[in-house]
Amino acid sequence: MRTTPPEEHSASEEPGSSALRDRCRDVVRRNEAALTGLSRSIHAEPETAFAEHRSVAKVADLLAEHGFTVRTPVAGLDTALVAERGSGDLVVGICAEYDALPQVGHACGHNVIAASAVGAALALADVADEAGLTVRLLGTPAEETGGGKVLMLEAGLFDDVALALMVHPGPEDVCLPSSLAITDLEVHYTGRAAHAAAAPELGRNAADALTVAQVAIGLLRQHLEPQQMVHGIVTEGGAAPNIVPARTAAVYNLRAAEARSLQRLENRIRACFEAGATATGCAHEIVQISPVYAELACDHWLSEAYRRAITDLGREPLDRSTERGRVIGSTDMGNVTRALPAIHPMIAVECGDAVNHQAEFAAACATPSADRAVLDGAVAMAWTALAAGLDGTQRARLLAGVDDRAREGSTEQFCTSGGVA
Repeated sequence: MRTTPPEEHSASEEPGSSALRDRCRDVVRRNEAALTGLSRSIHAEPETAFAEHRSVAKVADLLAEHGFTVRTPVAGLDTALVAERGSGDLVVGICAEYDALPQVGHACGHNVIAASAVGAALALADVADEAGLTVRLLGTPAEETGGGKVLMLEAGLFDDVALALMVHPGPEDVCLPSSLAITDLEVHYTGRAAHAAAAPELGRNAADALTVAQVAIGLLRQHLEPQQMVHGIVTEGGAAPNIVPARTAAVYNLRAAEARSLQRLENRIRACFEAGATATGCAHEIVQISPVYAELACDHWLSEAYRRAITDLGREPLDRSTERGRVIGSTDMGNVTRALPAIHPMIAVECGDAVNHQAEFAAACATPSADRAVLDGAVAMAWTALAAGLDGTQRARLLAGVDDRAREGSTEQFCTSGGVA
């Protein structure tokens, strides 16, 4: 669901909202040590996709201490979580990520995401009765690869969610970022081993097959459409130089501005993979290793409410014209924003020249600046949800969206097709 551009409307402050905002901020302040401690603890023990057992337990324990009903595992995922408090008709979904990257740990700052999500949940739970909210924290594993949010969408855990929120650390405060659609493909080549010197003619070289595919992809780059990207690594390249490799494998990320462009790119990359097999006489297999991530389509009204919130907290987000050019990579939150009103703003941490997915950024995500991002992100999300819940027009819009999705089955249709809503 897309809304009117932000320049055309603004939310008015409802009577009593100031007091509720103050209560939200007070809850976060009272729990500062627990929230920053959670962030630092998750950072100190990084766990990769679908293996975030310690991390999800830390999130679950803190929420349970504060009276949340916690369920884990859910959606058939061992490290997914749902925690709830409140009984209002407006269900606010707060997404917590906590998976890390191989080798560089929390170089995307998911420890900050998890702790800020918990802080927002605690804050909103304190005012849920007055604001008519049900607060649902969704612990979503495997964002870096695996698509935990897509799988949880398909399992129906977002069906009655009226709005979804999360904040993601980065070098700048960006209220309405853009992202690229992405699919992950793994290619396997199978040839025939032979002695590389005594009988090379008996071999079918799987490494050569992969080399041909890489060359074909390299030559294709000059013909890629704007915002199409291809990047990959070799994950299996052979055992010894004197053995003709019988097996090789590689993983490639394919990105594009939107789903249709991504499909066109995938068709061409699959042809490059096939060329390697044809040229060398090897067999090949292509496996999609994650669900397709859609591009972000964030809700403009919620983004503007978030902009006001972080500005009130003393932050200076990029202006609207500048942030239009900020592409943050790819995220499975894109699928959520395509299914229901949601936002995925970036919250700044002091990281020098570093950017996400660098070891230096991982270090920056366990600093006083990152601790501040946890607290500011929690308050800003709580204020954003509160603004929506107390605005009669927006509340009606969000609740009508839930009813529309239930009637049309649009969320399920999007998730299973991988298409554009």
